[in-house]
Amino acid sequence: MVVDHDDADDLVQDIFVKVWKSLEGFREDAKLYTWMYRIATNECITFLNKKKKRIFVPLVDVEAQLSKKIDQDPLFDGDKIQRKLQQAILTLPEKQRVVFHLKYYDEMKYEDMSEVLGTSVGALKASYHHAVKKIEDYMKRL
Repeated sequence: MVVDHDDADDLVQDIFVKVWKSLEGFREDAKLYTWMYRIATNECITFLNKKKKRIFVPLVDVEAQLSKKIDQDPLFDGDKIQRKLQQAILTLPEKQRVVFHLKYYDEMKYEDMSEVLGTSVGALKASYHHAVKKIEDYMKRL
């Protein structure tokens, strides 16, 4: 979700520390992994919002910077199509991007996504559908 490997490494550490410290408060209302996904998703969104505020640019510009990082990242070993897919994902609105990541990459069920994101299954299906269409349109243009 954050594209940059160094940022992702830092976030993983922060997320696991937060999960560990919050484990006593886990009420078992949800599955453990959906609870952890919720923490991880919220931490990623918070990180991106802080990054946007820290450098005083609109989120669209942050996404453009992340898109450039994909091209310059020596750790990214994907082919041209994979790069375009990553860049297409960065053009999505935040909610659609999160839903797309959870469904496409993590293969999460809509019911579990509903617990993680606190959104209805129908709204998640609609968000995923819109995200896929936007990605398809982006891929066709380039």
